[in-house]
Amino acid sequence: MARYTGPVCRLCRREGIKLYLKGDRCYTDKCALERRNYPPGEHGRVRRKMTEYGMQLREKQKAKRIYGVLERQFRRYFEMAERQKGMTGENLLRLLERRLDNVVYRLGLASSRAEARQFVRHGHITVNGKRVDIPSYLVEIGDEIAVAEKSRNLVRFAELAEAAAHKTPPPWLELDLENMRGRVLGFPSREDIDVPIKEHLIVELYSR
Repeated sequence: MARYTGPVCRLCRREGIKLYLKGDRCYTDKCALERRNYPPGEHGRVRRKMTEYGMQLREKQKAKRIYGVLERQFRRYFEMAERQKGMTGENLLRLLERRLDNVVYRLGLASSRAEARQFVRHGHITVNGKRVDIPSYLVEIGDEIAVAEKSRNLVRFAELAEAAAHKTPPPWLELDLENMRGRVLGFPSREDIDVPIKEHLIVELYSR
């Protein structure tokens, strides 16, 4: 399965905002954006006027990088969103939020979406009692997502459980921290999705 394998801190610097791609490190002064708050590359410090197309492209790139998907898969999500009832931009974000790796992250069972993706790929996560190793798996209402029984004694999951005790999952998810599992109560509304994305710009880009 294709994924970006380059330095993720460059992505935050390119977008000019924290995308929280490295988990806890992003909250410290080690964050690359704190040290070098300008785009990477030889001409990173040069200020350029952003065109309308440039703004639309940046929003699409930002969304892809936050959720860890590449162009072909992102385009497929957009086409699915277009076929659904309602606003295409909100449908797109809702589909991205329903990805299994994102749900594991939202529940607090991983410190970042990248770590959540790794947990899924390595077979540490189950859906309704069955192991699912596909990060792009779309959860449904009523699905139960849990850390596999054999993985619950791992030190990393103990650390994550301690951190999750101080966090609150979004209202469309329910967390049973004692049993390291969560349940999908419903699909997220736009107000529940706290990503800094202007989805209407993505719709405008694909509608050109």
